[in-house]
Amino acid sequence: MEALYLGLVIVLAFLAISDLIVGVSNDAVNFLNSAVGSKVAPLKLILFIASIGVVVGATFSSGLMEIARKGIFNPDQFFFTEVMIIFVAVMITDVILLDMYNTFGLPTSTTVSLIFELLGASVAVAMFKIFESEVHSIADLGNYINTAKALAIISGILISIFVAFFVGTIIQYFSRILFTFNFKRTIPYFGAIWGGLAISAIVYFILIKGAKGASFLSEENVAWIKTHTWQILLVSFFGLTLMFQVLYWLFRVSSLKVIVLVGTFALAMSFAGNDLVNFIGVPMAGLASYQEYVAQGSDQVLMTALSEPVKVNTLYLLAAGLIMVLALWTSRKARAVTATEVNLGRQYEGTERFSSTGFSRTVVRMTLALSSNVEKITPVRVKNFIERRFENPRAFLEGVDPKDAPAFDMIRASVNLVVASTLIALGTSLKLPLSTTYVTFMVAMATSLSDRAWGKDSAVYRVTGVFIVIAGWFLTAITAFLLAAVFASVLHLTGPIGTAILVLLAVFSVVRTQIIFRRREKVNSASQDQQIESDKLTENNIVSHCISRAATVLTSVPVIIENTYDALAQNNLREMRKADGIIKNLNEGIRQERVTFPQKIERFPETFLETGSYYIQVLDYLKEVGNCLTFIVKPSLEHIDNNHQEILDIQKEELKQLSAGINEYFREIIAQATDNEPNDNEKIKQQEHALVEQINKLKKKQIKRIKSGESKTRNSMLYLNILEESRKLVIYTHSVIKALDELFKNKP
Repeated sequence: MEALYLGLVIVLAFLAISDLIVGVSNDAVNFLNSAVGSKVAPLKLILFIASIGVVVGATFSSGLMEIARKGIFNPDQFFFTEVMIIFVAVMITDVILLDMYNTFGLPTSTTVSLIFELLGASVAVAMFKIFESEVHSIADLGNYINTAKALAIISGILISIFVAFFVGTIIQYFSRILFTFNFKRTIPYFGAIWGGLAISAIVYFILIKGAKGASFLSEENVAWIKTHTWQILLVSFFGLTLMFQVLYWLFRVSSLKVIVLVGTFALAMSFAGNDLVNFIGVPMAGLASYQEYVAQGSDQVLMTALSEPVKVNTLYLLAAGLIMVLALWTSRKARAVTATEVNLGRQYEGTERFSSTGFSRTVVRMTLALSSNVEKITPVRVKNFIERRFENPRAFLEGVDPKDAPAFDMIRASVNLVVASTLIALGTSLKLPLSTTYVTFMVAMATSLSDRAWGKDSAVYRVTGVFIVIAGWFLTAITAFLLAAVFASVLHLTGPIGTAILVLLAVFSVVRTQIIFRRREKVNSASQDQQIESDKLTENNIVSHCISRAATVLTSVPVIIENTYDALAQNNLREMRKADGIIKNLNEGIRQERVTFPQKIERFPETFLETGSYYIQVLDYLKEVGNCLTFIVKPSLEHIDNNHQEILDIQKEELKQLSAGINEYFREIIAQATDNEPNDNEKIKQQEHALVEQINKLKKKQIKRIKSGESKTRNSMLYLNILEESRKLVIYTHSVIKALDELFKNKP
């Protein structure tokens, strides 16, 4: 049996490595968001500084390791075999759950995942113990679960959400009033003091408050730091303030860049100190349990030893830190999660990832009404003063190449980092595993709200995004609890066989989500490749890009039409869903082009106006082409999905002939669209006329079938709709070529 249990410890070790990788992919957003969003430095430098913070912070996490051992369940109530079931179930659940969130670029909480996984698995095992016992009942469940500590941790996490949002809103609001968006004018006066205050706060909460959790500091060292707290703070504040002022006088070095980079280090350090327990706390507890089992020589020994204080070997912590650093540099999923948060907090408008909902619209409407009422009772002089401090919100973009434009300025980035790092470090010092994701996300959203980044044209979409992320947090808790409980039950009932099956399930899940992620990344990359780079906004490049964009869309059309007609004829639901997915991607690419084009027009010289108008015309016609495809595929998909009667054989034959005609028409269209000199020639006009005539004849035939009762209502509605949308498709496609022809002819 000892070999079996040693195997479980090894499984926990491998799961810990996997969890470190997927965990960092999720949590990297917490400390990269501000530096990446403000583009304070090249990405490699930001990653290097964050890496140092992660390694150093890992050694500060020793004190939190007790959470995984005794923070949720009472180990003295479980035997060795039972705690190993709990630990294995937790780790498998964690790997699957976090990797799934990373795949879709949504930040979630590794802390909440761990807590509810421990809770779910321990409740499941405790229930088995109760059912198998003759003397215990369900009322004794509280003896197995550390309810007081679990409730304190959960309450701390929920409270931290509101505290982070409130504190972030207030500090950012007054910081913006102090510095304004034209902060280059105010930095010479307040920058040094701001830098000294910000970094002193970081020093206090990271070093002084976090010192007692450091594995390399003795009790005497911690006591000395605690005794000399105020001296350290005063020296830090005055020394740093003087240093920043001298640096500005001599070298014009802005304190903001230093704050953001130091804050990135501090937040990465806080992340590692607070969250490392989420990744290796359970495996370390499993190792301690195995060591106790070996010492006692029996697997039926209660794990009372886990209740004792723990001091983790620094080498283990450093090894975990290095694995996290490696994941930080190599994980593309980490970039996707970071992009979600940066996009929700950016200062200017653009492509929105999320759509609006009725709830978000209601929230925005109520907020606007409240804001209007507050304005009515605010003195005019105060209101005018505040408005002047918030003037020119795009000032930080002046003189910046658009392709290098930051999502927000360094004032907001510094507030994000200082507030988030201090709150997280405070939680660490109190041995409360606050969710770094919740805290940093809520601070980032609060500061963007204070900065008026959520304008009327973007607020509903940003609010939707925020609530989707928050809803995901609650879903994380519920899913983590249930999944861990199910896995623990499987392990309890099946033993080694169940363990092997669940480990393979985790591997399959990670591989599968990686495939999904790469597909999505490929689609996004293709869409980005078709955008005009801001430094290549010449008229020739605009024309070339327009032709290329139209050719890409039009090349897809005959394939979609043929696949749709075939899928409808064969009543093939799977192929119809594929066609629907392709159209969604096609329409999203057109939508992004239309959304971003106004930003490019802002930078057009006057000579580009004619070119711009034709380009917009091309995009409008491409949008109509996409709509026609949607209105062909959607009803066809619903028809098949609802198991309605198949279309008639004669209709199948007619669609086959129509598809052949459309393919022939599009061969000429695509040839013109891919030509550097598109031409609205006579052949295209004749083909268009012939197809329209063919469709009109098919409509008349269908009307005869309706009159004779040969075709039922749903069949007729679907078929006539397909014919009409196909007719529009042919006409709008010709319009694309005509617009391209005009665009090329009017090019200077």
